[in-house]
Amino acid sequence: MNQKRRYSEKRDAIWRALCATVEHPSAEQIYETVRKQYPEISLGTVYRNLTQFREWGQVKSVGVVNGQERFDANVLPHPHFICHRCGAVIDLHQIPKEPISAELVMQHYPVSVEYQELVFHGICHTCQEKSNNNRRS
Repeated sequence: MNQKRRYSEKRDAIWRALCATVEHPSAEQIYETVRKQYPEISLGTVYRNLTQFREWGQVKSVGVVNGQERFDANVLPHPHFICHRCGAVIDLHQIPKEPISAELVMQHYPVSVEYQELVFHGICHTCQEKSNNNRRS
């Protein structure tokens, strides 16, 4: 169903908050940012708008980190790194495209690929440094 997209100041503020960061925020983080300008906004409004953005192809979910779904306004295919200690989600733009592609998969299997993602999990540099500093103390 093609839903008409009506302008909303709050939706625009949610969109701007998401686009203003490379941190891959959760709905709760976006809510905390937007409610500074719109104190009456609800967390439900943020979730509903993020769902609409995802349906419209403007946002993708990077996954659930520490119990919270994280979002990315950059919907172009790119890999991520997720730190399992601090929950940082890092774009890996300098990694060459992986040798596997949607086209390659569809050539070899009777499937239709809608999207692909590549996510690495581990410990980020900041958390490694903290661990090293704690061992030296």
